Amino acid sequence: MKGSFMQGGAFNLPVLYFILDHFSSIRIWRKITANSTSTSLSLRAMREQQAQHLLKDPRFSSINKRRKLESCIDFNPYLSISISTAASSTSASSSAATLLLQDVENVTVTVSGILDPSEADWIAVFSPATAPDTNFCPLNEALYLETGDVSPQPLTCLYPVKYRYVSADPEYLSCGNSECREEILGKCLVKTCSGSITFRIINIRTTMLFAFFTGGFDAPCLLKTSSALNFSNPSSPLYAHLASPDSTATSMRLTWVSGNGDPQEVYYDGGRTSTSTISTFTPSQMCSELDNPASGFGWHDPGYIHTALMTQLTPSSSYSYYYGSAVAGWTTSRSFKTPPAAGAKTLNVVMYGDMGKAERDHSDEHYVQPGALGVIDALTERISALEDVDLVFHVGDISYATGFMVEWDSFLEMINPVASRIPYMTAIGNHERDFPYSGSVYETPDSGGECGVAYEAYFPMPTQAGVDKPWYSIESGPVHFTVMSTEHDWTQGSEQYNWIQNDLAMVDRSSTPWVIFAGHRPAYSSQQDTIVNDIIGGAVDPSFPPAIEPLLLNGKVDLAVWGHVHNYERTCAVYKSKCLAFPSNVNGVDTYNNTNYKAPVHAVIGMAGFTLDSFSRAPHTWSSVRISKFGYTYIQANPNRLYVQFVTSSMAGTVEDSFQFTK
Repeated sequence: MKGSFMQGGAFNLPVLYFILDHFSSIRIWRKITANSTSTSLSLRAMREQQAQHLLKDPRFSSINKRRKLESCIDFNPYLSISISTAASSTSASSSAATLLLQDVENVTVTVSGILDPSEADWIAVFSPATAPDTNFCPLNEALYLETGDVSPQPLTCLYPVKYRYVSADPEYLSCGNSECREEILGKCLVKTCSGSITFRIINIRTTMLFAFFTGGFDAPCLLKTSSALNFSNPSSPLYAHLASPDSTATSMRLTWVSGNGDPQEVYYDGGRTSTSTISTFTPSQMCSELDNPASGFGWHDPGYIHTALMTQLTPSSSYSYYYGSAVAGWTTSRSFKTPPAAGAKTLNVVMYGDMGKAERDHSDEHYVQPGALGVIDALTERISALEDVDLVFHVGDISYATGFMVEWDSFLEMINPVASRIPYMTAIGNHERDFPYSGSVYETPDSGGECGVAYEAYFPMPTQAGVDKPWYSIESGPVHFTVMSTEHDWTQGSEQYNWIQNDLAMVDRSSTPWVIFAGHRPAYSSQQDTIVNDIIGGAVDPSFPPAIEPLLLNGKVDLAVWGHVHNYERTCAVYKSKCLAFPSNVNGVDTYNNTNYKAPVHAVIGMAGFTLDSFSRAPHTWSSVRISKFGYTYIQANPNRLYVQFVTSSMAGTVEDSFQFTK
């Protein structure tokens, strides 16, 4: 969902101006794009004024006297960058031979010879290892804002993988690490300072370099770059995640990434093998009619995406596996568990939305989601300790890469401890699909130009409809899951509408007595209204519930789960905004008796990472529980009971809400 234009309780005026210029209506984006040139010029003028003010700041008087906006002239003879890793006792300076990086590596970047440490000094990681262009890039700012991210971003013409201010080193601004460079008669005439930042680097296959800037993000001035660094094995098979291809639980799809495009193998169950099929995508496949990060300055080569199907498995059983090839290398052995087959008596499933990613080294990147690490770590710990999760469903806004393609690698690496062990099922969201002229229902630029291409390549779901029709159903245990795309046409008579209607009509309640319906944008939400909501539309599209609710009611959906709004909310059994049934208290648990079915209960579960949303002070009568905390929902099902908990991602894993359905 869109970020807020309020920062620190105050209006972020550039963002507000941009919103007012660009989002007078969620459905007239096509008309707005004709004004993109003038918008870029106004942003440029705004940033030039800020840069001129910045240049007058006395903090930049010594090292930046000759600096111009388009270039950076620096006569400091002492300045250098050195690179070291925990695995190596040597370091690589800006002119030395490069180090070889492992698949996961802590790399310490030290800038030394600094004459005047500044709060505006920062270090960035670029890949591939091309010296970053520091020309003024006003269009890039517009493209950042278009994806919904209003946080400060480096206005370089090449997008950095990650970046961090050197002041994160507590000794930097105070010059706690100093060196005398010129000394006469025992007196130091020239003293320089140094600072170190450690980046956690994962294998993204391409070369990389580290760059030292001053001038902050608005007017970056490049002072020094390291030499190019290479990964020890750019072809490594990495970031595997599992998915269930059907309801039998006798096969499992494994997807991973490699820099090698030849077929690879997965070995499983003591010697059986399956050969991968290979896909990739290119900038030309992104939404290219308008400028966008995905095909432009946010592009990064995805390498090759391998998918292999492991077959002849037994439901609810554990298997070991490893994957790769003699050329690309082999992974270590790990294990996974198949889910219960359709009709089995029990199922344990985790569901959430809007996770995204964050960096473990505390560095910044485009679109950091602050709660993501806490939620995935809590889930990893639960799976390791309790082994009580059969499936995960992530209902949209998956990585928030939004056209900054290297961030898909970051997300895949982050979820790997979970997704490599149990099936990781997904639904598409606005930040995977939406873009003008792309055929999405909402022609906002939220996907950054990806238009679902990356999502469908990384997360092949058991779609029955085909390419760019990412709706599907699957059954596990006593539950039938129907997963829709809220970003594709769902109006009456559309292909997806007819599919949903048919899918729900065909559910065999004797085999799967419970139906959970999932999509990204909610039919109900008590999110607090803001000026942004008034301009671009609120959390709920008013035309969506009238179209979809009759299908849910006729299909006797028990629970409908949604993301998009970044909090947790539960409704009564609601239809057309009226409560048709309320829960009774059974042993302290809200209980909906669906023997006499009335209507679905809706739950917003978009609290897995993105900055949390607040609630309206006057909630609707259909809103039963509202919690703005990070966490996930945990669902236990048997033929007579569907039990749902909202579990926070705190160390204690507190259950903040619980409710159940009975039959």
